[in-house]
Amino acid sequence: MFTGSIVALLTPFKNGKVDEKAFQSFVDWQIVQGTHGLVPVGTTGESPTLSHEEHRRVVDLCIEAAAGRVPVIAGAGSNSTAEAIEFTRHAKKAGADAVLSVTPYYNKPTQEGLYQHYKAIHDAVEIPIIIYNIPGRSVVDMTVATMARLAKLPNIVGVKDATADLTRPLRTRVEIGPEFCQLSGEDATVVGYLAQGGHGCISVTANVAPAQCSQLHAAWQAKDWPTVERLRDQLMPLHHAIFLETSPSPVKYAASLLGLCSEEVRLPVVPVTDATKTAVREAMVKAGVLN
Repeated sequence: MFTGSIVALLTPFKNGKVDEKAFQSFVDWQIVQGTHGLVPVGTTGESPTLSHEEHRRVVDLCIEAAAGRVPVIAGAGSNSTAEAIEFTRHAKKAGADAVLSVTPYYNKPTQEGLYQHYKAIHDAVEIPIIIYNIPGRSVVDMTVATMARLAKLPNIVGVKDATADLTRPLRTRVEIGPEFCQLSGEDATVVGYLAQGGHGCISVTANVAPAQCSQLHAAWQAKDWPTVERLRDQLMPLHHAIFLETSPSPVKYAASLLGLCSEEVRLPVVPVTDATKTAVREAMVKAGVLN
């Protein structure tokens, strides 16, 4: 079971290339700050504009830097089933603890198509698979019924739920059971998600506020409700600010303010506007991550 604050890692760039030194330093900093798990090459890691070689290299770098200290859930999704299998095979060979596999985007599969896509990955590679359901980016939405059908396969172990539908985790828990790992993909709803049966969050905010995000989950597990409420409220402006423009541009700018990496992104994503920079900086101050 994967629980707590799991960071959807950004991928630092320098002069158009992956900044390997900055990335590995960033991974180490995340672990030292208390992050409970790492997800390289997800959406926040700009996986759509990484080459296949870069994708595999970033996974390798993450696993090397983590050195077994926390779980690594490697991004391995694609709208091509064959390509998703290829990435999943690499993740297993590299030593990942699990993979995060997004619902196929753009080609709009039916629910049966979704089932067959994940079953093919499951049957090809023996590694825990977490479904990434994000209809806002992939257009398709996996139903609870389809997820329950997939959960009967032994290595389909959980979901990253980015629907922001707070009925979903409870319906999923009732349908599949409490052993199915449910991770929120929406920072702003994380406390509500936990209250509805969730186990943790794959977080964008944790890129720049790892200690606070980790402390929130620790407080939840300890039933320290005053601390949960304080951190929930403290982090909310930051959750909002880092999505004022297309992610990961705002969170990369935030990371640059902390000296963690450059704010460089790849087209068609562009750097944030001055207005967003001001909002991000102010939210970071309010959250206590920037003086």
